[in-house]
Amino acid sequence: MESSENLKLENQICFPLYVIAKEITGLYRPFLDELDMTYPQYLVMMVLWEHDGMTVSCIGEKLYLDSGTLTPLLKRLEAKGLITRQRKKEDERVVEVFITEAGQQLKSKACSVPEKIVNSTKVDPEDLMRLKESVQNIIKTLKE
Repeated sequence: MESSENLKLENQICFPLYVIAKEITGLYRPFLDELDMTYPQYLVMMVLWEHDGMTVSCIGEKLYLDSGTLTPLLKRLEAKGLITRQRKKEDERVVEVFITEAGQQLKSKACSVPEKIVNSTKVDPEDLMRLKESVQNIIKTLKE
């Protein structure tokens, strides 16, 4: 006989993860509004600030996004003048993404966002780092 305990919200692993992701992502909103970016756009730009000239598939791998989700994000960033997309000469099926000058200038404005987020959580930064490491370990295990 199945236990209805399994269906209680308080017994779910996913629910607190959903809530914390929603809450922390919400903390980003005012800071990203100042940059005229959404959170997913910010993630793409962080990847490109770290490794300019990545392929769409590499960006997708880093962010765990498929091309159907990523392509509209990239189109919006390109329309804002923050990136350019170019097909590789050797293989036109492959699209590379490059940061524009405006995208580089945005980086200096975005540098303060992570610190603002940590400060706005009012949580001990060490606790946040332990949480991040724990979640990363779970993601790694799930993706193996």
